[in-house]
Amino acid sequence: MPNLNVAVIGPPEYAKEIGKKGTSTDITYYNLKKGDLTVTIIEPTRYPDKLSSLFFAVSQSLAAVVVIDAITPEFGECVVMLHCSGINHGFLILRNYITAEQIAPLIRGTNIEKYRIVPDDPALIRQSLLDLAILLEKERKPLELRVGSVSIDHFFNVKGIGTVILGGVIDGMIHRHDEVLVYPVKKKAIIRSIQKHDDDAEDAVMYDRVGLALKGIEADELDRGYVLSNGSGLCSSFKISGELVVIKYWQTTLKEGMVTYIGHWMQFLPVRIVSVHGDMKSGKLSLSFESDKKLVYREGDSAVLHYLEGGKLRIIGTLTLSKF
Repeated sequence: MPNLNVAVIGPPEYAKEIGKKGTSTDITYYNLKKGDLTVTIIEPTRYPDKLSSLFFAVSQSLAAVVVIDAITPEFGECVVMLHCSGINHGFLILRNYITAEQIAPLIRGTNIEKYRIVPDDPALIRQSLLDLAILLEKERKPLELRVGSVSIDHFFNVKGIGTVILGGVIDGMIHRHDEVLVYPVKKKAIIRSIQKHDDDAEDAVMYDRVGLALKGIEADELDRGYVLSNGSGLCSSFKISGELVVIKYWQTTLKEGMVTYIGHWMQFLPVRIVSVHGDMKSGKLSLSFESDKKLVYREGDSAVLHYLEGGKLRIIGTLTLSKF
């Protein structure tokens, strides 16, 4: 059964009462397992200082748990991030005497309006996440025939094994011994072995959290956000265009020359606006990347556009990607 990824947004290390702590950097992973059910819980460790930390936690997830201790600009920003990222399933935990009536106008018209309010009880939250994993599994379509792709978030050398990456299957299915192409460097590698929640596996499907041992590529040739795939369909480019839907709270006019950040999978890259066609609500943008990194994507994918100088709100909206 595929894994369920859940973003937990709340006080630091709130998730340690829900799952077992794993890898921790600017995002921290916790693991929950019961029989063949697995849930990967992801906390944005460096948020609100680093907006990318919040994006990375949310971008990997199908659901969210939001712990509300106070109604702050950060709470509003998290609501916008979850909405722009299309996270339709989740739970709200209200603390410090905050009521449903208080937050209702703040989440009205967003995906978060659909989230269920649950008590602040770790055992109940664990069971709710396991139940949601079963529910979402029933909604998924067969994936075996689709091209398999994995987005890399961590990578390193292991003595006696070689190059190992940690990441998430973002589409399709991968198998042990698959030949894969690593984007954007376009280098071939072989999947020597697959692990899921510390257990060896012959394959992995979309939404699985995996550790892969690779042959044919060194760890120092990799970077966070690189994607490996066993088929075609991925693009990589220094320039991109897309249709932007601006969130209703955004007030700043987008102008040519403005430097924004595009978030897609495990990528969070600076990008300069080359041209703008449209109004304050929607329009077409042409973008050129400011770094030496190409964006890896599929045509038609959704990305989130950010503006780090935006003050209390640093999220512009959702961008549907197409070639420049």
